[in-house]
Amino acid sequence: EPGVAAGRHTHPGEELGYVLEGKLLLEIDGQPPKTINAGETFFVPAGLVHDGKNIGTGKAKVLATYVVEKGKPVASPAK
Repeated sequence: EPGVAAGRHTHPGEELGYVLEGKLLLEIDGQPPKTINAGETFFVPAGLVHDGKNIGTGKAKVLATYVVEKGKPVASPAK
């Protein structure tokens, strides 16, 4: 939904995402914020704290792939 954020979190592996619908603000610690529009991709390196927020006027849909070692959690809240 518009204005909804994932919440600051990390992944023990890499995240590769593709925005199917909408517009996201991607914030990765140590990098400037990036606006990602439908049809665009993004990459989050392993272990970096990040958050994604829907800054569009409608729903956002994202297809994400995580490269995570077997047995490790896909995501953990940032401390």
